Amino acid sequence: MPIDLDVLKGERDKLRENLREVEAEVRKAEADLKLLRQREIQTKREIEALSTLVDIKEQREQKPADGS
Repeated sequence: MPIDLDVLKGERDKLRENLREVEAEVRKAEADLKLLRQREIQTKREIEALSTLVDIKEQREQKPADGS
């Protein structure tokens, strides 16, 4: 039993539409991932800055104790 050409074309068109939807979802996921990575980098920078401030404060508190 041969498959009708119109049926094949219809299925192909459905698959193409599905592919466009999947590609749109992928682009959205990639954009979300990029935002998350930016937040991760910003958070790491903030942690590093605070760690530096903690180190400076600890060094200042140790110097008077050493000098007595």
